[in-house]
Amino acid sequence: MTAMSLAAAQRPIASRSMAIAALGGLACALAIGKALPVTIDTVSGALAPLCATAAEGSPLDKVEPIGSYALPNVPGKRVTIVRVSYDPGGFSQPHRHAGSVTAYITKGEIRSQLGGGPIETFGVGQSFFEPPGSTHLVSANASTTEPAELIAVFVADEGAQLTTFLE
Repeated sequence: MTAMSLAAAQRPIASRSMAIAALGGLACALAIGKALPVTIDTVSGALAPLCATAAEGSPLDKVEPIGSYALPNVPGKRVTIVRVSYDPGGFSQPHRHAGSVTAYITKGEIRSQLGGGPIETFGVGQSFFEPPGSTHLVSANASTTEPAELIAVFVADEGAQLTTFLE
């Protein structure tokens, strides 16, 4: 194969690599664009404790920020919304949240236990509430074969660390 034909053969591979890189860049830009109404301080303050979940729980859970908004009628308070996805068998380490949290199950079944209460299982369309300062001892996918997902809505003080993992 001549140097000229080798270069021609490598062009489609390079073009595909560039296209994949460009698509990845666009995806990141879209994600950042969705967060533009949120200040950088808020993003870093809200995301750091949330993104730590996978490292602090099982490798089978994921927290994805959806939005965070100051509450203009309640000075000093912010509402933050996240999607928590659990692969089969996924769970989060015991933790506590700043402020109040309402969780709404969108896929599968979630096992949950607050403080010394009973372990409960919630299915699609059900929700549960975590009062401020409560200890969330169990937060897990109830299935070892199907994924589960919930949307969590936090109402907490501006700048608060939303999740604190327990030792």
